[in-house]
Amino acid sequence: MSDSTSQGAPALYGSDVSTDEQRDALTGGEVPIAVYGLGKMGLPLASVYADVTGNVTGVDVDPAVVESISAGENHIVGEPGLSDLVDEVVGRGALSATTEGSTAAADARVHVVIVPTLVDEDSKPDLSVVESVMADVAAGLSAGDQVILESTVPPRTCRDVVAPTLAAESGLDREEFGVAFCPERTSSGRALEDIRGAYPKIVGGIDDESTRVAELLYGEISSNEIVPVADATTAEAVKVFEGVYRDVNIALANELTKHAEELEISVLEAIEAANTQPFCDLHIPGAGVGGHCIPYYPHFLIQMFNADSRLMELSREINDTMPTYTAELALSGLAKHGKESAGSDVLVLGLTYRAGVDELRATPAMGVIERLAGAGADVTAVDPITDTTEPFEDAGANVVSLDDVREGSYDAVVLVTAQEAFEDLEIPALAADDPLVVVDGRQALTELQNEHGIYYRGIGINA
Repeated sequence: MSDSTSQGAPALYGSDVSTDEQRDALTGGEVPIAVYGLGKMGLPLASVYADVTGNVTGVDVDPAVVESISAGENHIVGEPGLSDLVDEVVGRGALSATTEGSTAAADARVHVVIVPTLVDEDSKPDLSVVESVMADVAAGLSAGDQVILESTVPPRTCRDVVAPTLAAESGLDREEFGVAFCPERTSSGRALEDIRGAYPKIVGGIDDESTRVAELLYGEISSNEIVPVADATTAEAVKVFEGVYRDVNIALANELTKHAEELEISVLEAIEAANTQPFCDLHIPGAGVGGHCIPYYPHFLIQMFNADSRLMELSREINDTMPTYTAELALSGLAKHGKESAGSDVLVLGLTYRAGVDELRATPAMGVIERLAGAGADVTAVDPITDTTEPFEDAGANVVSLDDVREGSYDAVVLVTAQEAFEDLEIPALAADDPLVVVDGRQALTELQNEHGIYYRGIGINA
C-alpha cells in the first residue's frame, strides 16, 4: 500500500461521501487523475479529462512526447481542436506530462490506461504494454483508488490479469480498489468530438462499486448516455464484438464484390439499394482492412478461447487476401493489353491504412506492393501523410514525393488509400502509353471509368 500524497485527496471508490460531493470534488480539481499513454487516443482523452477536472498528469514512455506536451504542444496530426485544447489546459496547469509512471500513480486517485494492445507474429494478443503500465500503477496504488482500462483487450483481462496483478504488486486487498473497463469509441480525426459524447459510453466494473465510479467519471466528460453493463468482461466483449462485426461485414462485402463482377453489376449500387431496407447494413468493399483495430480484434477471441470461430477466421482470411486481389487487378489489366508484369512501371497511391491518418499497422499497401514487386513490376509508391519509407522499400517499392510522381510515367496506377492530396493529381497525364491501367481500391477515381486512354478497374465497380 502506497504512503503517497494521494491519500490526502478524496477517494471515489468505497467512499461514504455522497455522489454529489464526489462530483464536486472531481470537477473542482481535488481528485488527481493520471492518464497512461499519450498517443492518438490517449492525448485527446487526457486533454478532455484535464479540461473537465483541472488536475491531470499524462504519462508516456517517449521523452519527446512528454517534452512537447509540457510545452503546450500537440504532437498528434489531424485532430481538429486538439492543439488549442492542449495549449489551453497546459497553460492553466490542468495538464502536465511525465515519463515517470510510478510517480504519477503515487499522486493519483484515478488511473486511466489507454495504451496499445497488439498481436504477435502468430496473431496472439500481446498484453505486455498493458501489464507494464499496470506495474507502474500498482507501485503507487492506494486504497480507494479507481483504475480504468480503455485499451481494447481480450475479454476477462480485467478480471484475470489486471485486478490480480494490481493486488499482488500493490499489497492491497482486492476489495480496496476499483477496476473498470470503459472502451474507447474514438476515431482518428474526430477524437475530441467522440470523447465528449458522439456515442454512448460503455462502462463495466469488476464489482458494482467499480461500475458506479466509472459512471460518475464518464458522466462528467461525456454528454451522451452512460451505459453500465453487468461487469468488466461484458464491457471488454462489447468493444471486441464491435470490431468483429465490422471485419465480418467488410469480408461479406468483399465476397459479394466478386459475385457482382460475374453478374456484371455494380456491387455498390446493389449494396446501396439493399441498405434502404432497415434490417440491412452492408459495408463497402475495398483494397483491404488495416490499422491497429479491426484486423487484430477477432484474434482476441480466436486465439484466446476454445469456442468455434470459423466465421471470424474466414472473414480474416477474405480480408487478408484483398491487397493481393487488388494487385492482381493491375497485373491482369497489364496482361490484357499485352504488357508483361516484369518491367512494367506501376504506381501505388497511398501507404497509410486510412486516408488522413499516419498509421501503417496492417496497411493493405504492403500486400499490394509485395505482390506487384513479386511479379517483377517496377513499383513506385507515394503518400504525403507519412514520412516512413523503409518497410515499403524493403518490400520492393521506390517511395517518392508527389512532385516526383508528376515527373514520371507509368503503365498502371493502383489507388490503395484515397489521400486528399491525390485529388489534384492528373492521373491520365501519368500514362507511359495507352491504355493506362487504373485500379481504384477505394471508389475514389470513378470519374476515370470512361476517360479516353484509361483501362479502369474499381473494387466494387463493374466497369
